[in-house]
Amino acid sequence: MIDPLILVLAGVVVVALATVIGPRFNVAGPLVLLAIGAGVSLLPFVAPFSVNPEVILVGVLPPLLYSAAVQLPAIEFRRDFAPIAGLSVLLVVFSSLVLGVFFWAVIPDLDLALAIALGAILSPTDAVATSIAKRLGISSRVVTMLEGESLLNDATALVLLRTAVAAVASGFAFGDALADFAWAVVIALVLGAAIGWANLRVRERVSNSAANTALSFTIPFLAYLPTEHLGGSGLVAAVVAGIVTGQGAARRFTPEQRISDRLNWRTVELILEGGVFLVFGLELKDIVGANLKEHEGLWHGTWLALSALGIVLLVRALYVTGLIGLQAGRSHRHDRRQGRIEGAQQRLDRFEEAYREAPEQFGERGADPVRTERRIGWMRTRISRTLADLDYYRDSPLTARHGTVIVWAGMRGVVTLAAAQTLPEITPQRPLLIFVAFLVALFSLVLQGATLPAVVRGVGLAGDGGEGPTRDEQRALNAELRDAASSAVQSGSLSRRSGEPFPADLIERAGARLVQPPDDDEDTTARVHDLLELRLASIEAMRERLGDLSRDGRFSTAALRHALAELDADQLSLELRLDGGD
Repeated sequence: MIDPLILVLAGVVVVALATVIGPRFNVAGPLVLLAIGAGVSLLPFVAPFSVNPEVILVGVLPPLLYSAAVQLPAIEFRRDFAPIAGLSVLLVVFSSLVLGVFFWAVIPDLDLALAIALGAILSPTDAVATSIAKRLGISSRVVTMLEGESLLNDATALVLLRTAVAAVASGFAFGDALADFAWAVVIALVLGAAIGWANLRVRERVSNSAANTALSFTIPFLAYLPTEHLGGSGLVAAVVAGIVTGQGAARRFTPEQRISDRLNWRTVELILEGGVFLVFGLELKDIVGANLKEHEGLWHGTWLALSALGIVLLVRALYVTGLIGLQAGRSHRHDRRQGRIEGAQQRLDRFEEAYREAPEQFGERGADPVRTERRIGWMRTRISRTLADLDYYRDSPLTARHGTVIVWAGMRGVVTLAAAQTLPEITPQRPLLIFVAFLVALFSLVLQGATLPAVVRGVGLAGDGGEGPTRDEQRALNAELRDAASSAVQSGSLSRRSGEPFPADLIERAGARLVQPPDDDEDTTARVHDLLELRLASIEAMRERLGDLSRDGRFSTAALRHALAELDADQLSLELRLDGGD
């Protein structure tokens, strides 16, 4: 018997090589790994391979979903939360019921509750599978919707599966099922947010970046385990903890911590994601063998799987068609709403102008200038964010072409297979149900995953957007940050790392040199050191402005993160020069 450690090492090597080689042949790495695993499993000297589904559900999915949630573009996620929630909850429930009726009608002696359980297993799209769609340069709005859906719909499916399996044993009560679902979501939201907040508060006090990242590896499990123990959805808790962490990292973590997190979690994602697809393929022999033993053939399970995949795609297409229609109707209302918001902005401008000219005329409202200024700033931020949202909907409309991509990119994956294997051992026709789930996931990944690039090109969306910021947007954001640095320097509010103020003549002389590194030939070593310190202090001012800009919604998450990464790199470079005596 081969040492398990050798198998793990071989798996890591295969994952790394497939990730590099696959894109060179225009094939997604996950599909390469799936094919390798399936091919190895069919070799005559390879024993049947299976992995306990709890290893996937507890050991793999929480960190994968957490990591994806940390990187989720929060601004765009907020803007499209309603359609994402519909895809994550309503579509999953509707698909589960339709599939349940189908399986109940065509599989003899299958209880309706168990049929719905199988429908719940096949309904959610997979966060790992969605990674195939993210590499195609399609609209960032579509990518955000797909990613948000795949992060949240696992919980709906697993809670529905749990409820249906319980109903097989004790009967079904709609009220109890609804209460269980509500409890699972609420407790997950509360615990996930609490763990995410505690994560930020604790880790901002851990200065060692390696130790800080090590702590981050525990967060998805700290969110998952207690939530599951209390009857909630641990996966939703891990996602919420990731979203909270992702939003607070820019304010609370140091550049070293953010860079360490990003690089190390990218490695974790690569190994776990690739390992999941490799294991997926390796389990082929065990699943097929069990089904052959039970049903003496594969055709019965194959036609069930093909029919189920067709049904789930048809249901998804109908739902997305309605969703696109609703979004088109909203665009007309947005035009009318934009006029009202612009009118409110003009009234606020007039109020602010009148207040600054004669604050005493405003009675109690003018008695506390700080409070009034804060209120004006809050209202201006709300108006700016609303106008930015309306511009986003206008500039990134959802059309039938985008709907086609949303439908075809909704692939099933490892969650489907892992959830199927959690069915109790006493479940009637369990090998058949697992085989159907495996084939649906397999056909979905191979058929949809392999043809998605052609579909994207066919509807004319190749290179339609992608996830990076546009050049104009990045230029406008850079101008905002330079203005923040200049204002901070001129105000004299900046200080050295030691807390001492900068000399007045240095501040006066700095000017445009804040933007570019100083020329060592023109300054003494001491003066260069002072200018580097001043540049370092100005980065903090720019980072504060970046935080303000993230709240008013004028810039995309991609642009804000790109700017933050540049500031982090600048800060680390300056600190290296200062600490190294260069």
